[in-house]
Amino acid sequence: MFAPLDLKSASHFYGLEVDVRNKRLLAVWLQQIRAPFLILPVVLTLVGIATAHWHGFGHLGHSLLLLAGVVFAHVAVNLFNELSDFQTAIDAHTARTPFSGGSGILQAGKTTARQVHLAAYGALLAAGAIGLYFCLVSGWPLLALMVCGALAVRFYTSHLARWLIGELVSGLTLGSFVVIGVHYALTSFMTLDIIYIALVPGILTALLLFLNEFPDAEADRQGGRRHLVIFFGKKKSALIYACTVFLLFALIAAGPFILNIPYTVLIALATLPLGVVAVFLTLKHHEEPARLVPAQGLNVALVVLTDLLLAIAYFL
Repeated sequence: MFAPLDLKSASHFYGLEVDVRNKRLLAVWLQQIRAPFLILPVVLTLVGIATAHWHGFGHLGHSLLLLAGVVFAHVAVNLFNELSDFQTAIDAHTARTPFSGGSGILQAGKTTARQVHLAAYGALLAAGAIGLYFCLVSGWPLLALMVCGALAVRFYTSHLARWLIGELVSGLTLGSFVVIGVHYALTSFMTLDIIYIALVPGILTALLLFLNEFPDAEADRQGGRRHLVIFFGKKKSALIYACTVFLLFALIAAGPFILNIPYTVLIALATLPLGVVAVFLTLKHHEEPARLVPAQGLNVALVVLTDLLLAIAYFL
């Protein structure tokens, strides 16, 4: 005799199975978009929101929408990077670290190039749609920032990183322009002090990319890239990293004394010890990818915490 079919139990089991599959799929895509690194667009957006607040402007709904747009843009650049590195086989030859070398999801066959391609363009279009809304609401000067940002997102890996300008353009468009754009979207005006303080997140964003290029330099060179670490070599690049970190803190320290910038931004100097240790480790271990990982971790903390302290300073 066969036991009667328990439709309720079967339905419950099927529901659990679907739920597990959905969770696995979500986990795969969170890895694919490099979700932990999306803290960067969050803090960048916060800086722009904070400067607008300091100038007397704020709008919760618009702030959240801007946050979504900036996150979509960074998701797009991460996906285009993953796709390019898969197609050129760069990620097949990198020594993967928690901060560089790609996610490995495409290489493992958990997603396809077509899926990543569609997701990248979908994220870019979503960011563009939000940007166009703010062009209508706040002013068309935002369009220039949007176009520059979209070009950087789409062509960073495939072109800019081969033309020796990847770090500079990405720092400018995915760092400084984010702060400037968010501020303008909320206020409809721009001042020299905002442009000045936006240089700090721009430099930090460039430093994040720059140091993470050290372990991948040889694989990148074989894949046709030509970024600063490849051009100057790791020893000179380590010196450039050190000088740029100290330039960063000089800009922060000088800001309140030369422009209409609140003295509270000096709290961002609290991350100087992180920068000093990251510089020391980079100068010492620039040729040793495994031993450079702590410097990469400190560099990430330097970027995120300095941006966050800048935002807090403008809210105080």
